[in-house]
Amino acid sequence: MKCLECDANINPPKDSMEGEIVTCPDCGASFELAKGSSGFELKPAQSVGEDWGQ
Repeated sequence: MKCLECDANINPPKDSMEGEIVTCPDCGASFELAKGSSGFELKPAQSVGEDWGQ
């Protein structure tokens, strides 16, 4: 798999599951594994921000 940010190779573990977060070893970007037509695909991970009730 190629990083969507820097095009580096990302090799998720063989026992990875859908929804698992993987991190690019080069740029540190986080991605979520999603089921695709030919196995897993990378999609940008949702970052959860602070909610101060505003």
